[in-house]
Amino acid sequence: MTVNTAASATRHLYLVRHGEALPDESGLSERGRRQAELLGRRLAGRPIRVLHHGPLPRATQTAELIAGQLTGVEVRAEECAGDYVPYVPARDELPPDCADHLLRFLSSATDEERERGPELAREAVARFTGPAPGGTDRHELVVTHNFLIGWLVRHALDAPPWRWLGLNHANAALTVLRYAPGRPTTVALLNDLGHLPDDLRWTGFPPELHL
Repeated sequence: MTVNTAASATRHLYLVRHGEALPDESGLSERGRRQAELLGRRLAGRPIRVLHHGPLPRATQTAELIAGQLTGVEVRAEECAGDYVPYVPARDELPPDCADHLLRFLSSATDEERERGPELAREAVARFTGPAPGGTDRHELVVTHNFLIGWLVRHALDAPPWRWLGLNHANAALTVLRYAPGRPTTVALLNDLGHLPDDLRWTGFPPELHL
């Protein structure tokens, strides 16, 4: 397929998983609020003009705290930036050694979720990815959830659809994708926690995966 890059510019897409949530997921814990504030300080020097976020309280509150550190940013709530299963693979798509584990993990998804999730995932790809139209580089931030970040990283790498599974992201971690006209998509940063002190890192991961 030939892509016309004459009227497009580079899109820098900043992806953030929400801060640590309260046990009932009604919003952020105190640690989660600190995570969001520190991430906002890190991003304050970037020319971000649009901040998209999912509709759930933990994403909304994270977005508000980050936006408080940014200048001139437009904040938009987006259903496609929410928490959903983007793709449910068939068994024959999966490696035999992990198929049972992955299918068990996805078994709780309802029929409605299995239908609506892929629709939202397609909308997210259309809205957030690819070179930016026009001649000006664009810097956009999406405050979202683990599943969507995995889906967009998988898409950036042209990996098989099932491979969003296993791409896990810590709370308030930063991932950056770069879409330049006429060039392969670049994963510039993945699950970066450099803005957080040790006691705020790796929340959202089981202890055995803390690095």
